[in-house]
Amino acid sequence: MHNVWMWPVCLIVAAASLTAADPVWKSKPAAQWTEEDAKQILATSPWAKEVSAVVTRRLTEEQLREGGQMGQPRGVGNEGVDPKGSGPKVDLNVFTGPGGDDRSARSLARPIVLRLRWESAMPVRIAELKSRVEPPTVEGDGYRIAVYGVPGVGFKGNPRELGKPLMPLAALKREGKKDVRPIRAEAFQLDDSVTVVYLFPLSAEIVKKDGQVRFEAQIGRIVIAHTFELSEMEFMGKLEL
Repeated sequence: MHNVWMWPVCLIVAAASLTAADPVWKSKPAAQWTEEDAKQILATSPWAKEVSAVVTRRLTEEQLREGGQMGQPRGVGNEGVDPKGSGPKVDLNVFTGPGGDDRSARSLARPIVLRLRWESAMPVRIAELKSRVEPPTVEGDGYRIAVYGVPGVGFKGNPRELGKPLMPLAALKREGKKDVRPIRAEAFQLDDSVTVVYLFPLSAEIVKKDGQVRFEAQIGRIVIAHTFELSEMEFMGKLEL
């Protein structure tokens, strides 16, 4: 008889443990989220990912001229992306000094860590309110994806003008469907970095049965690609993007 009564108790304990192990956006109503809960959603959740991107190598002046350009490209993603002190260090001895593409660290591709966030997703918007975060955003309805941590300081001007060259270099991709291009891109200068926000049209109609959606973008010399699992991006029983 003792063993019979123990089974329901064990099941209740196990169920409680599973609930406690669920992420906050599944285990707690949004009204009960703490500031720490909100920060977790904004940092590590299906809608917010830290991703590894690539800073492509800097072209030589000869290569630029061959492509019809004079001087290094400017703008967001081109200026300020190389670490300080990574420029060419030319030995005055022409017989032993380095030369060509191997003269500096910036002549080689290198990894960089950025953060992606679906700013239009309801759990993200709620978390930003809870944590008193005022994110850079763009006007209009649509799927909004922000890229945080792009190196660069001192960019001035209208965010829309700064982001305009980046529009044709971004897309949302799904298997068997046309690529979706942004209808707007804006670049916001923060204290020590730049945030780029893309607005994609709702007419793309991303649905759960798409399975995955891949975000790809090039920001100057920075190349980003990340695949989101749509089955993980449900909130209160519906897909939230």
